[in-house]
Amino acid sequence: MMEQFIEIKAANPDSLLFYRMGDFYELFFEDAVDASRALGITLTKRGQHMGREIPMCGVPVHAADDYLQRLISLGFRVAVCEQVEDPAEAKKRGSKSVVKRDVIRLVTPGTLTEDKLLSPSESNHLMAIARIKGSDEAHYGLAWIDISTGSFRVAESRQARLLADVMRIEPREIVLPEQMFYDAEEHALVDQLGRRASPQPQVLFDSATAEGRIARYFDVSSLDGFGSFSRAELAAASAALAYVEKTQINERPPLEPPQRELDGDTLFIDPATRANLELTRTLSGERSGSLLKAIDRTVTGGGGRKLSEWLMSPLTDPKAIDRRLEAVGWFLNEGRFAEDLRTALRGVADMPRALSRLALNRGGPRDLGALLAGATAARQVAQLFAGRETPEILAGALEAIAAFPADFTDFLTACLDDELPLLKRDGGFVRPGYHGELEELRSLRDESRRVIAGLQLSYAEETGIRSLKIKHNNVLGYFIEVTAANSGPLTEGEARARFIHRQTMANAMRFTTTELSDLETRIANAADQAMAIELQLFEAMVGEAVASGTAIKAAAEALSVLDVLSALAQLAEEQGYVRPIVDESLAFDIVAGRHPVVEQALRRQAADPFVANDCKLSPPDDTTLAGAIWMLTGPNMGGKSTFLRQNALIAIMAQMGSFVPAGSAHIGVVDRLFSRVGASDDLARGRSTFMVEMVETAAILNLATNRSLVILDEIGRGTATFDGLSIAWAAVENLHEVNRSRALFATHYHELTALSESLARLANVTMKVKEWDGDVVFLHEVAPGAADRSYGIQVARLAGLPDAVVARAKDVLTQLESSERENPALTLVDDLPLFSAELHRERKKAETVASGPSPLDTRLADIHPDDLTPREALELIYELKRLSAGRPGN
Repeated sequence: MMEQFIEIKAANPDSLLFYRMGDFYELFFEDAVDASRALGITLTKRGQHMGREIPMCGVPVHAADDYLQRLISLGFRVAVCEQVEDPAEAKKRGSKSVVKRDVIRLVTPGTLTEDKLLSPSESNHLMAIARIKGSDEAHYGLAWIDISTGSFRVAESRQARLLADVMRIEPREIVLPEQMFYDAEEHALVDQLGRRASPQPQVLFDSATAEGRIARYFDVSSLDGFGSFSRAELAAASAALAYVEKTQINERPPLEPPQRELDGDTLFIDPATRANLELTRTLSGERSGSLLKAIDRTVTGGGGRKLSEWLMSPLTDPKAIDRRLEAVGWFLNEGRFAEDLRTALRGVADMPRALSRLALNRGGPRDLGALLAGATAARQVAQLFAGRETPEILAGALEAIAAFPADFTDFLTACLDDELPLLKRDGGFVRPGYHGELEELRSLRDESRRVIAGLQLSYAEETGIRSLKIKHNNVLGYFIEVTAANSGPLTEGEARARFIHRQTMANAMRFTTTELSDLETRIANAADQAMAIELQLFEAMVGEAVASGTAIKAAAEALSVLDVLSALAQLAEEQGYVRPIVDESLAFDIVAGRHPVVEQALRRQAADPFVANDCKLSPPDDTTLAGAIWMLTGPNMGGKSTFLRQNALIAIMAQMGSFVPAGSAHIGVVDRLFSRVGASDDLARGRSTFMVEMVETAAILNLATNRSLVILDEIGRGTATFDGLSIAWAAVENLHEVNRSRALFATHYHELTALSESLARLANVTMKVKEWDGDVVFLHEVAPGAADRSYGIQVARLAGLPDAVVARAKDVLTQLESSERENPALTLVDDLPLFSAELHRERKKAETVASGPSPLDTRLADIHPDDLTPREALELIYELKRLSAGRPGN
């Protein structure tokens, strides 16, 4: 057995081998050590190999999905090895023969299909990246597949935007040519992809054989019907398919033909911007607190995935955007109808994932039930819309829903029972009365006593022998028994041929009939035969489902679109959002804009309402092909970062087809969105906070166009003051003169506000504050003008810095601001007692002298130690301790 394990493990060296032994999957050697540590299960031993004990651990087969989920989340890949031979066949080769086993599936993060291993509202993409080297620069092909739903997309990319394109898809697993792991030019990319990246043989990415592999998979002679693809796209698509075939072994998931996404169809958002804006997850990796969580009102798993797809890939075609906005507005005006629709949609199960499991022979009766539930909901939705005039996008969705195969729906309705088991081997999923022979077998299986009693009554009436009995024993099986005196009607005349004598006893005689023998055989085999019929019907239903797969997926897609559009309408009504104007202009005019996530958080906390602000970055006139720049100054905690982010989020929401949190919004389509907000380092790649800041700023200045929206916060703060100011100054000038982008530029370098005198499209705005008794009150309002102070010391005090530090900081600030020396800090050197601690003690001492003796000093003066008893001395210690605790400075 261990020889078999070692042989199979050698063929799957990069995976943990789940080796099936009875009711357990066992792991051995290093696999066992790794799995026991990762899963927290007991590590045992089994025999020896080459003189050393073999580590071993195992997991129950019935709980394997839970353990797989934990292993996959930790980055492991698992090879599932099952028995592929009946143990009885193995015994024929000898008592010590080992049952044949083989790997039936490789479980990897990007090839999951089980419900327990997948999030209902998140896609699970496997991505392949192929590289084709050209004369100028390398071209990349991207292909991404979600085998749980069958979606298959391809696109081209370039090195400058490759990581951004990958992050837009958020694949769970990425396969790359193994040579990319050793290429110095690609090292940075592979490093950023992390453990999601998996090296694969170069032959999988061969563009010369790619078209043939794809054609064979989809059983077509040519790819012309699928569209036109570049060499890089074909290589990536072929590699993705090859990896799917490799992991699924003998099964083939029902994938859609590859669909090509064109460069420029979606809003380009670089990786840093996606992270900073927290579109689908916060910086800490949590879904709660992200924009997706704040706007998600979908009621189906497919709708949740579709909403995420729209959010991660906003459109750049104003007509396509307007079609979505029109549908959201239609639902908003049809409030009662929208509620009825959403009630119907709640009955929609995840049909694409159920269909995929069925096609891969991993499905069960409940997956068929999911298809039936989806079909039923689709009919209800179609009935709701009957006779209504709808916008274009809804009309297209309804056509797909109406095309759901009615014959397949009727078949499932008639065949499937209401209560369904999880596994097909459990049986009982065929509706009673659907199949005549199955009903007879079930009766025999479940009601054999009643059937025998009925036959006994029939024989008794036929022979006239009331005492006739049908009995059973392990030797004869079922038999008819009568007393010897009453045996005549069974042994005389024609009855003699019908009733076959089996045994004569002292007082009785035993007989059988052909009918009773057949019934006995049928009773003995009823359970197996009933199961066989149910499994035949199951395979028939699965076959119909797979044959109708294209129509089922199209209907599921349409239902998801309806879910998203109606959910966005509910969001708009609930939060008071408005329909934006999105066109080909360079306008960016937001009136009373709000941050969608912060606003909802404030409402949940019953805090003060969110303060809305305008943002006008439109060109000054129609002839100017460049947007405005707002130079935003003001204190920390004043709301600058919130204001920056909210305008970027409003642009994303508008271009994904959502209403937006504003009084009104007019946005000329943004082709690229850049956000440089917050501070972070990348120590693993040798990058300091300032280096990361400069790399991200360089990407913006190199890639932004006049159609882009740029959000910059505190450029240059990570280095010396004058260096940082110089960099920020030059960056603003470049944005204004070269990129000509619409931009928000927040800074603490108040000197930059002077640029408004020379840069025509730059305007100064500030976060308003109010001072009250030495404290600062943040009004969170954006107003024209420039801040004259940063209020950093007041913010430090609010953060809880010790009073002595705050007081000393005020002293230093006063001296720095009043000094006329070239380096004002030099005037403070002699005034820095070591290092302000002594100053603190001197101040406390002066305060004590000015206020007279303290209660502690007075009490100490009254004490006469020689007159104290031990008990009085102890009580005095407690008293002095209390006085000391209340003394100023403690």
